Amino acid sequence: MSTNQEIFDQIAPGWYNFRHHTIFRTELEALARQWQKGKLLNIGCGHGADFLPFAKGFELCGVDFSSKMLEMAQRYAAKYNFKVNLAQADARRLPYPDSSFDWAIAVATYHHIKDAEERLEAMQELYRVLKKGGEAFITVWNHAQPRFWLKKKDTTVPWRTGSQILHRYYHLFSYGELESLAKKAGLTVLKSSPESTYHFPLKAFSRNICLLVKKT
Repeated sequence: MSTNQEIFDQIAPGWYNFRHHTIFRTELEALARQWQKGKLLNIGCGHGADFLPFAKGFELCGVDFSSKMLEMAQRYAAKYNFKVNLAQADARRLPYPDSSFDWAIAVATYHHIKDAEERLEAMQELYRVLKKGGEAFITVWNHAQPRFWLKKKDTTVPWRTGSQILHRYYHLFSYGELESLAKKAGLTVLKSSPESTYHFPLKAFSRNICLLVKKT
């Protein structure tokens, strides 16, 4: 059985074309205006689309466990003419000193980590590398979205590449679980909300959970 890392290596070329632009453009552009400048870390950067709102005024760094995704991220940076320092690394063991970053983003990253203790380790690493007063934007998939009502919180989601179907592991969060995880890691939750494209009155059923946190 392939690991998630191996699966994302295989997905990378197709993903570059499929999800060429971030689905969190509204959120990330707002944060770029708010944060203005500084050193920013993208944890689980994938093919690099989430960097684009921060391309001007920020010193960009990114990590991903997939070497092929990092190749796509370098290609993306070249296409859109911005500089980024990339490293292959696990979110649970970030290769940076304490208090290295003013800001961080982790888009669709923590829901791919299988074990509860490992998810906490990853969140604690985020806390460690942020400077005091630094903020981070986190997104994960919501277990309560209608497509997963009959699924367990730990599940796999298929992805077709050519004639092959690959199964990506997901841990589906609740709002309370993600907020609790961030707080347990020492972070202060500033905002907990659905994605900006979700327009229904009950946030509980959104596809994504978006968290803005701060190291206080």
